[in-house]
Amino acid sequence: MNSTPALLNRILLTLLGLILLGAGVLLLLLAAVPPVASWWHSWSAGLWSGINRLFDATRFPGRPESWLWIVVALALLALMGLMVAWIAQQGKGRSNLLAAEYDPGDTPGDVRIGGGVAEQALRHALEGRPDLAGATVTTYDVKGSPALKVRLLPRQGVAPHLLAVEVAGLLDAMEAVVGKEIPVLIHIGAGARTRFSRAERVR
Repeated sequence: MNSTPALLNRILLTLLGLILLGAGVLLLLLAAVPPVASWWHSWSAGLWSGINRLFDATRFPGRPESWLWIVVALALLALMGLMVAWIAQQGKGRSNLLAAEYDPGDTPGDVRIGGGVAEQALRHALEGRPDLAGATVTTYDVKGSPALKVRLLPRQGVAPHLLAVEVAGLLDAMEAVVGKEIPVLIHIGAGARTRFSRAERVR
C-alpha cells in the first residue's frame, strides 16, 4: 500500500546476495584449490599493473597526481546521492490524515480526523482477543486518498475468514462514526507465533 520500491529492493538484494555468494565461493576456492590461487595471483597482478599504468598516463602536467582520482571522487559522491535517494523512498506512503471535509455550517472550516483516531480505536477493539497473537493498524495515503491497513496474526486453530468478517464489522462501525467510507486492506498473515498461510482481503 505504500510507495516503497519493492521490486527495486528485491533486485538490489538479489544482486548483493549474488556478489557476496560469488566472493564467498572465490575465497573458498582460493583457500582449497591451488590452481585457482595461482590464477588469481597472476590475474590480480596483471590487473593492478594495468591500473597503475592507467593512473600514470593520466597525471596532471608536472604533477604526480592523476585526474582519475577526481572521477573516482565524483562517482562516489553520485553513489552516495543514489543511496540517500533510495533510503528516502523506503516506507513512503504513511499518512496521519484519515478524513478531511469542508463544513459550511455556522462556523465554516475544514474538519480533519487524524489517522491515529482509527488506529487507536481499532487497536483497542482488537487487543486482548484470545484468537489474535497480534494486530497492527496503519494509515496510508494511496493516490491522494487515505486508506487503512489492518494486519492480523491469528492464533493456531482460528479460521481466517471468520476473523476477517468480524474485523470488517468493526471497520463498518468505525466508518459509521467517522461518516466516510475508507478503503481498508485486511491482511491476515503468518509469523513466528502463527502457522497460517497468508490471506488478504480488500474492502
